[in-house]
Amino acid sequence: QVQLVESGGGLVQAGGSLRLSCAASGRIFGINNINWWRRIPGKQREWIALISHGGSTNYADSVKGRFTLSRDNAKNTVYLQMNSLKPEDTAVYYCYVTVAGTQYWGQGTQVTVSS
Repeated sequence: QVQLVESGGGLVQAGGSLRLSCAASGRIFGINNINWWRRIPGKQREWIALISHGGSTNYADSVKGRFTLSRDNAKNTVYLQMNSLKPEDTAVYYCYVTVAGTQYWGQGTQVTVSS
């Protein structure tokens, strides 16, 4: 069983920054794409970013230019740097990976951005 653990969430004022981490058991991040999703209160689940096994990234328009993904394959950890945070970024953030056809999700980390 692959285990994903998000961390780094918390409370921050608008305009501030946080860095989220997604750590996985086993050495899987070197060969898998990692996605980040979030659930904003009152809204549908939203895909926000992807980082490939090779390090290329893609972002949703809502976060492009403010959020940056990176990965440390040796540590099986993906980082989501979030800058210029807005109250509308308040959400539970989840990382996701598919391994051998099975989907794995972390339990999420809460990000709250105050005005």
